[in-house]
Amino acid sequence: MTRPLETAQRIVIKLGSALIFQRSEGTVQLNWMRTLAADVARLIAEGKEVLIVSSGAAALGRNFETRGRQVIMREQALLSSRQAASAIGQPRLMAAFNDAFSQVDIAVAQALLTLDDTEIRKRWLNARATLFELLNLGVVPVINENDTVATSEIRYGDNDRLAARVAQMIGADVLILFSDIDGLYTADPRNNPGAEHISDLNSITAEVRAYAGDANKTAGVGTGGMTTKLDAAEIAWSAGCSTIITAGFHDHPIQRLLDGGRSTTIHANISPHDARMSWLAGHLTPEGAVTIDAGAEKALLGGASLLPVGVTRCSGQFSRGAAIAIHNAAGKIIAKGVTAYSHNEINMIKGLQSGDVSARLGYPARTAIIHRDDMILTSVVKG
Repeated sequence: MTRPLETAQRIVIKLGSALIFQRSEGTVQLNWMRTLAADVARLIAEGKEVLIVSSGAAALGRNFETRGRQVIMREQALLSSRQAASAIGQPRLMAAFNDAFSQVDIAVAQALLTLDDTEIRKRWLNARATLFELLNLGVVPVINENDTVATSEIRYGDNDRLAARVAQMIGADVLILFSDIDGLYTADPRNNPGAEHISDLNSITAEVRAYAGDANKTAGVGTGGMTTKLDAAEIAWSAGCSTIITAGFHDHPIQRLLDGGRSTTIHANISPHDARMSWLAGHLTPEGAVTIDAGAEKALLGGASLLPVGVTRCSGQFSRGAAIAIHNAAGKIIAKGVTAYSHNEINMIKGLQSGDVSARLGYPARTAIIHRDDMILTSVVKG
């Protein structure tokens, strides 16, 4: 069976608190992080793009010193205390990543996301554009949930799902979920010596979920289990992204995977691009429309993005992130897509060359009104 990590071009790696935080010492596991950084550097040298979703901020922030006084926060504390621990720990977490990746001459960047950033179109577009720009710059984004401003209880497992949402957002080919165990078994192998390891899955069925149960639940920092990883894998699978679940405690954990280390792979049955086109086809209800000239129509049908210069008219009232229809000069809907501009902005910039858009708007402009990755042609979906 195909090994998706070897062929992947864009990879999301999720790290749990137990990998980052050495509980007995109350410190970051920096030596392990340096081996991870070396692995990531090799992937980047091969032309791959890598993003990291990391827990650990709250764990690092629970035990700290201020003005000569040792402060220890309880793990089961008020939400405000847990948020404070996250705020204290986040810069410590990023300092550790910066240390580890500086050894291989790779820059890292912090990105704090909330659920709204992956669910609300406008914020989704903003977050995705930032992550793509970081990747274009050769920077490794280190993503965490913005626990400091969370309005509901911080739950273990959110970052598994957040990692899947990030994979979905940026069209990743592979999501790696590092765990305390080397994949899914038919039962918890620590309690049942006869449990069988499952190396490959093509979908997540009720039977597969029954295998997870409460198995693989980690004590100490983090209180989740295999079920949250299957939830994440299902999100990724629907986006055309394969998921690999494996043990992360080994030095050079990615190289170990490439060398054949034991894992469970949930194989996606379509590509991220095809999954995104399918999603766009089923979820876009136009809130407005633009009309384009013949040159823009030809460009769109050839796979290009919609640029301001080709737009002749804008109708309806909508905000950035809305779904809109694209009409050709004859009035036929030829495409639908998610717009990077509001109707007011489009009316200001329609017909302009890309180099003139920022001056007209008075702020830095995005290149396309609708990027080709956010567009579906009516040859695919009838409108």
